[in-house]
Amino acid sequence: MELLRASIITIGDELLIGQVIDTNSAWMAQQLNLVGITVSRRVAVGDEWNAIWSALDEELEKSDIILLTGGLGPTADDITKPLLCEYFGGKLVNDPKVLAHVTFLFEKVLKRPMIERNIRQADVPDVCTVLHNRNGTAPGMWFEKNNKIVASLPGVPHEMKGLMSDEVIPRLLQHFQPPVIVHRTLLTAGIGESFLAERINAFETSLPAFIKLAYLPNYGMVRLRLSASGFDKETIEKIMEEQFTLLQEQVADVLVTNKDESMDQVVARMLLDRGETLGTAESCTGGYIAQLLTSVAGSSRYYLGSIISYDNQVKKDLLNVPYTTLESVGAVSEDTVIQMVKGALAALKTDYVIATSGIMGPDGGSPEKPVGTVWVAVGNQDEIITQQFHFRFDRRRNIELTATNAFNLLRKFIISRGMEKTNSH
Repeated sequence: MELLRASIITIGDELLIGQVIDTNSAWMAQQLNLVGITVSRRVAVGDEWNAIWSALDEELEKSDIILLTGGLGPTADDITKPLLCEYFGGKLVNDPKVLAHVTFLFEKVLKRPMIERNIRQADVPDVCTVLHNRNGTAPGMWFEKNNKIVASLPGVPHEMKGLMSDEVIPRLLQHFQPPVIVHRTLLTAGIGESFLAERINAFETSLPAFIKLAYLPNYGMVRLRLSASGFDKETIEKIMEEQFTLLQEQVADVLVTNKDESMDQVVARMLLDRGETLGTAESCTGGYIAQLLTSVAGSSRYYLGSIISYDNQVKKDLLNVPYTTLESVGAVSEDTVIQMVKGALAALKTDYVIATSGIMGPDGGSPEKPVGTVWVAVGNQDEIITQQFHFRFDRRRNIELTATNAFNLLRKFIISRGMEKTNSH
């Protein structure tokens, strides 16, 4: 089976120096993969004529589809449009539909006068198909050569996404007949990648040739993804479901979810299913757990609020952590996080609370409590459980690890409480 291959070229000096993180190519790759197009290469180049030209030459040798983002603005360093015009042997012409759209945006939406630079945004190579950019002034461009496609899109993320969804993906599906690609993903916790690989080695070696297994470790969890591709959708999906069921049986004791979702999404779904609520009392995570929860629309149905008790005085005044506890065992202690849970339950009136306190680094550690020492507590009115962690990374990753493990501790707590209720009946 011949795979349909794509390359993504991102253009901009800001990407090469790290001033801007390239999220465009990751999103584009996801969208292409969903429709059966394999991204074989992702390349970043600066705002330099020869670099862009060479990248086009190289990728057209390897791929059927080349997607470019960036370099389509009105300033001097935006050279993608004239370069593509020369590359494909055309000349720039002013497109009346694009000009009308740009004029509308400036006069009616932005309410600003048009200048010559803005008018030139409507210039496009006469050898391309113009892709309408409903979200901005720079049109996309579609070129065809030797049954290969080159599409150029703006680097502004929401403009690129609109063009990908409205124009590029539908046109690619019309032009090519990509194979079906099916993914099934599960998440495990409590087992390392090497031990997991050893456990499921026999399963992996027995997989049909068209199904591949990928290990995706992150923050103490390991995601397992099965991927299959082919043209017989019904057969592929049937065999994939059979293999995915076998995989779940192999890892049943460490399985967190059989969906492609994060740990906070797992907890959110559990709370929604039960009609229960969560609050947080955060010290070392500084509101990061609350941010993860509230980044999802509809989270007010299960998440009520947080007390970010970064300073000890806040722990005493708002969470009623006793002064004697803070003096005797310190803020980073089991006793403190237990009291934080109790105080937050009383203040927030939620079914559950997560509390965190730790030393994220790079400073603040001691021989007794080195950097990376974290206490997490979760509980309800009936019971509170705790766990101590020792992380060894930088400040940001320690915070992220704390959040993920706090969610996992709550997940296990909710499951255990559910089992107790079932057993009591």
